[in-house]
This record gives sequence, structure tokens and C-alpha cells, in this order.
Amino acid sequence: MAARTADPASSRTARLLRAGRSKVAKKLVEEAVEVAIDTMHGDSDAVVRESADLLYNLAVLWVAAGIHPKDVWMEMERRERLLGMAEKLPKERPDAPLRRKVVALDRSRVRKRR
Repeated sequence: MAARTADPASSRTARLLRAGRSKVAKKLVEEAVEVAIDTMHGDSDAVVRESADLLYNLAVLWVAAGIHPKDVWMEMERRERLLGMAEKLPKERPDAPLRRKVVALDRSRVRKRR
């Protein structure tokens, strides 16, 4: 992305990239929430505008993370081959590596030892 070397004074993308991944990720989440809220309110025009912002911030996030869009499209194609459509894979897959599950304890239910 050419904006990586652009002047932050004149390029929003350059400013975001210079602010770091956490700032870029925060902007992405903000836009996703705005899309969801406008969808719930039935405001199609706002959904279109906010979706454009969401996609822009996703592209900036990919640049910040060193991800090329072709890698994302390859993953979509892989899912299409596995499932017949490019949908989200289930969380629990037989071929997925085993991961430890983190469980948060509800402090009100934990008994203190005396």
C-alpha cells in the first residue's frame, strides 16, 4: 500500500499505520459496530457508508499485519472446497490442533478456604 510511505499530515491511511496495529484494530471494531447498529435500525444508506469504512479499515489492518488480500481469498476458496460454500468453519474441527480451553471462574461461586 503506497500510503505506508505517504505523509501522515495528508494521508489518513499513513496516520493509521503510524499509530500501530492496536489503533487500526480499534478502528476496525468501531466500524463493525456502526455497521451492526445501522443494520438494526434499518438504515440501508448508512450501512453502505459504514461498510465502506469497515472494508477500508480491514484493508489497512491487513497492511499493518503484513497480510495480502490474496491470502484471504485463498482461505475463502479453501473453505468453499471443504464446505461447498465459503462460510465460516466450525470452531471444533477434527483436523484442528488441540487447544487448551480457558475457563473463567465466577468469584461469587468460589468458596474461600478457612
